[in-house]
Amino acid sequence: MRELRRLIPYLSRHRAALAWGLLCLLLTVGLSLVTPWILRHAVDDLTAELTRRKLYFYALLLLLAVAVEGVFRFAMRRILIGASREIEYEIANDLFAHMTRLSARFYQANRVGDLMSRATNDLSAVRQVLGPGIMYSANTLATFCGAVTLMSTISVHLLLVALLPLTAVALVVSRLGRVIHDRSEETQAQLSELSALVQENLTGARMVRAFVQEAHEAQRFERENAEYLRRNRRLILLIGGLFPSVQVMMGLSAIAVLWIGGRLVVAGDMTLGQFVAFGSYLMMLVWPTIAVGWVVNIVERGAASMGRIGRILDAPAEIRDEEVDEVPAVKGEIEFRNLSFAYDGHPVLSAIDLHVKAGTTVAIVGPTGSGKSTLVSLIPRIFDAPEGTLFVDGHDIRRIPLATLRGGVGLVPQETFLFSDTVGANVGFAVPHDNRDSVVWASAIAQLERDVREFPERYETLVGERGITLSGGQKQRAALARALAPDPRILILDDALSSVDTHTEEEILAGLRGVMRSRTTLIVSHRVSTVKDADLIVVLREGRVSERGTHDDLILAGGFYADLYRRQRLEQEMEDA
Repeated sequence: MRELRRLIPYLSRHRAALAWGLLCLLLTVGLSLVTPWILRHAVDDLTAELTRRKLYFYALLLLLAVAVEGVFRFAMRRILIGASREIEYEIANDLFAHMTRLSARFYQANRVGDLMSRATNDLSAVRQVLGPGIMYSANTLATFCGAVTLMSTISVHLLLVALLPLTAVALVVSRLGRVIHDRSEETQAQLSELSALVQENLTGARMVRAFVQEAHEAQRFERENAEYLRRNRRLILLIGGLFPSVQVMMGLSAIAVLWIGGRLVVAGDMTLGQFVAFGSYLMMLVWPTIAVGWVVNIVERGAASMGRIGRILDAPAEIRDEEVDEVPAVKGEIEFRNLSFAYDGHPVLSAIDLHVKAGTTVAIVGPTGSGKSTLVSLIPRIFDAPEGTLFVDGHDIRRIPLATLRGGVGLVPQETFLFSDTVGANVGFAVPHDNRDSVVWASAIAQLERDVREFPERYETLVGERGITLSGGQKQRAALARALAPDPRILILDDALSSVDTHTEEEILAGLRGVMRSRTTLIVSHRVSTVKDADLIVVLREGRVSERGTHDDLILAGGFYADLYRRQRLEQEMEDA
């Protein structure tokens, strides 16, 4: 159960609540054990002499014991189950916070549906351990110890007869517990696969319909769902066999007690009240004994789930603050010094030397796969550049606090992502909620304002999942406005205008010119029309800088850029014709 050791710090923080809850549990068990003892004396006393006064006395005594027990039982459940919900809340917060710090590499290696399953279904299984698991384990132990102690005062011989089948219960539970754990882990893993498949199909619903793959995806889901059903049935077969086995053994114990205890009463070696009390205590052991199997199932499921959650928590946050300098704000100067970078051992960038002065505009062009997006993603530390190869304002980028660095960078990524929220919330994602002026200003620069005026609820219009209600161009403009709204010192546009038409592109660039004068701008694009006015144009080929200069310089050089310019100019002339 080493997976559950992670829960010790959480339990420690709630030790006061757990202590009170366990105290209420002990009082509950104690009062429940008093009831058969009262019943014992009532039977013996009433058998000797039956009077109305005695009947009322014992009835009220039993009623009082049951009522007080009910109060403590309510308090026990409220405190212990409430504490488990609090711990679940804390684990969920810690898990989410850790996941927000994990690097892009982690999300490239793990599917979203699988991670969601761990953060929901697995977390719920862990909570079962913390609430019902702890409560019923403690209840079982206290009830068993108390009942066995009181039964021994009545008849040790009869107690040994009653406990003999319980040894078989312990053997069955210990043998099946490990198998239940393994099958629980297999079932949870398959649920993750199923969740990932559903998430991918819902996200890519348009693509599925566009390629008429509804039937194929339905068959895939049916296969995965059938496998989930099969694994669940294998698990249920074990659990289903565990409970009846325990009940049969307890039934054998009850039969033995009834037979031998009845003979002792007839022989005069035991009073009828003692026999009734002993039988009541034996019945009190039925649920704790059955609960052993149930608790084992909960604990094994929870341990399997905590192991899956632990693998996320153990994933290192590769990009984090270590030794940092006092950098109050980013100004915008960027320098690449002989930078080389590789993905998992595969070289992407090689010997990049580039100095970008604050307030200048640098465009990066090149064929697909040449490393353009990778180069600009190193600036906000989406991926980490090797130490001593990338500097911002003269500081090694690794020594700038992440919050300061990323707070000074506005990024429009190649793949536009919008939250399932309003237009205003998406544009103002990185600005205070009351700063509506920044949202309107950024939307106007990105040429989104005129579209917003036509929306039914203006900035309060919901954009749907991943912005599904917006066109590709509108999503790119919303992403551009989002990057501009916090007024960053460094603006990175990674093919940010690929989905807008030429006319809109010209309007956006005209609005951006004034903005770009006061900040460092890096533009990645395949369109010459987007980059021709940049202060410096850099051509990347196979991860290396092959050309650099202004638009006019590169046209005269007659290299890749000049060829790209001629081809795009010819295409434009053909379209105009």
